[in-house]
Amino acid sequence: MRTLMLSDEILMSVEKPARYIGGEVNAVMKDKEQVDIRFAMCFPDVYEIGMSHLGIQILYDMFNRREDIWCERVYSPWADMDQVLREQKIPLFALESQDPLKDFDFLGITIQYEMCYTNILQILDLSQIPLEAEQRTREHPFVIGGGPCAYNPEPLAEFFDLFYIGEGETQYFTLMDLYKKWKKSGAARADFLKQAAQVPGIYVPSLYDVTYQEDGRIAAMHPNCPEAPAKVIKQVVSDLADTFYPEKPVVPYLKATQDRVVLEIQRGCIRGCRFCQAGMLYRPTRERDLGMLKDYARRMLDNTGYEEISLSSLSSSDYSKLGELVTFLMEECGPKKINISLPSLRIDAFSLEVMSRVQDVKKSSLTFAPEAGSQRLRDVINKGLTEEVILNGAGQAFEGGWSRVKLYFMLGLPTEEEEDMKDIARLAETIAERYYEVPKEQRRGKCQIVVSTSFFVPKPFTPFQWARMCTREEFLHRAYVVNHEIKEQKNRKSIKYNWHEADVTVLEGILARGDRRIGPAIRSAYEKGCLFDSWSECFKNELWMEAFSECGVDVDFYTTRERALDETFPWDFIDIGVSRRFLEREWARAAEGVVTKNCRQECSGCGASVFGGGVCHERQD
Repeated sequence: MRTLMLSDEILMSVEKPARYIGGEVNAVMKDKEQVDIRFAMCFPDVYEIGMSHLGIQILYDMFNRREDIWCERVYSPWADMDQVLREQKIPLFALESQDPLKDFDFLGITIQYEMCYTNILQILDLSQIPLEAEQRTREHPFVIGGGPCAYNPEPLAEFFDLFYIGEGETQYFTLMDLYKKWKKSGAARADFLKQAAQVPGIYVPSLYDVTYQEDGRIAAMHPNCPEAPAKVIKQVVSDLADTFYPEKPVVPYLKATQDRVVLEIQRGCIRGCRFCQAGMLYRPTRERDLGMLKDYARRMLDNTGYEEISLSSLSSSDYSKLGELVTFLMEECGPKKINISLPSLRIDAFSLEVMSRVQDVKKSSLTFAPEAGSQRLRDVINKGLTEEVILNGAGQAFEGGWSRVKLYFMLGLPTEEEEDMKDIARLAETIAERYYEVPKEQRRGKCQIVVSTSFFVPKPFTPFQWARMCTREEFLHRAYVVNHEIKEQKNRKSIKYNWHEADVTVLEGILARGDRRIGPAIRSAYEKGCLFDSWSECFKNELWMEAFSECGVDVDFYTTRERALDETFPWDFIDIGVSRRFLEREWARAAEGVVTKNCRQECSGCGASVFGGGVCHERQD
């Protein structure tokens, strides 16, 4: 039974009331009196974005398979609903039951992007849960964070009771069983946290102390009780064929960002790009069984009514049975007029052949991600992509009927020089020229090339974690150089250029590389009105800079400063399997412009073999 029903007057006063009413197809309803644990799963952004997140769908399904757990969902209310909840003092609630989050046992928050940090405080604030973990009592839910940003949880340490480091299918039930025993015991809140810290992959910030050197760098981080381990080890599912996956994903009322069935075909990536955090965090690469994928594709399409299915992976081309899977999906989906989406493909002959079978080339565009304009810089970042491969791929695509191409690059990469920036424009021009080499009768309309540049952020657990970041002015200068060079090209009318916001990138870098001293500034920014920072129309950079200044945070200390090899990072207490020695070696190889072969070609000894499984055939590092 729902205990809170929003009035029609409230729902009619806000944009997109369907964000808040629940009751979607495949949403799970249970009798709250018959469960032992109530878990609210939160994505700290609007409903349409959160409903597109596969990780929450997996955990939602996993938790709700147990009769003693009821997992519900909650998302960040948009500004209009936020105002209503505050004015009418309505506590934020879960979609399924409409019960206040403060009455739950756990509030689990997936942290996908640094720019959602103030939204996390919004969720806690609206839920009437104390922002600081140390202020919570036995009557409050335990707030637990997970996702990629949890691999440097320190900027958020004061707001979370626990963090889950790794893939949720492995240890969450152990934690839930531990909680049930604690709940019956009547013991203090601190006792559960000490017990939880002994579960592999669980990090409890309050059980660790950090000391600093005079220059501001971290001196050491140590557990302050015997229950807390010195190292928190990432948890990994070694066999993706024998794990949880949703047969009946929840179907949103509104059109979500990813409004389709999502089929995860593998985790991890064999490529080893030195800027890519996901490629390091999710090692080793593990493939899902073809039979399992076929079975789940059928079930999910039958149980949702979706008219599109998408394959999810960091690099779908590297899935060893992609051709067989696509053939099956075409046979299964073709007669039913169900579209097949194939993101994250490398542009090679095999991938183009696969795409040409499932896409209408008249309507689609192809995406290349060279990341750097020059071959020298692509070797520095270990992209493993030559200009010859790029041009051959573009040529085959144009000959196959495509005329629209999207090109993604990064500016501000380590060792970048002005010629590397200009080479972005030159590469775009060369690709446009390749289009006009195709006989006129074979072309499909005008050539359209969209060049997009993001700005580089050195992320934790990458070989570039020691690198400096550019300043806002340096980023904008780089974008200016590219833009000016594009205007000088012969085919400039065929090339459109977009670039990311420099202010947002600088903030992302501070939050990604920050330590516990950043927490007060996050809170200050939230109290000043910063919210939905990933939305350009909401981002208030001046308020963030005020918060940093008032809280004594030196922006340059966290961004433009290159780190020494022996510096202690805020995230060094986490063991992701990939060794620091490997990352240091890759940092040195980057400086030399030396390419490291991918995991199928040759083992690089990264350390991920400790987890077993996957395409990892590693020697001991």
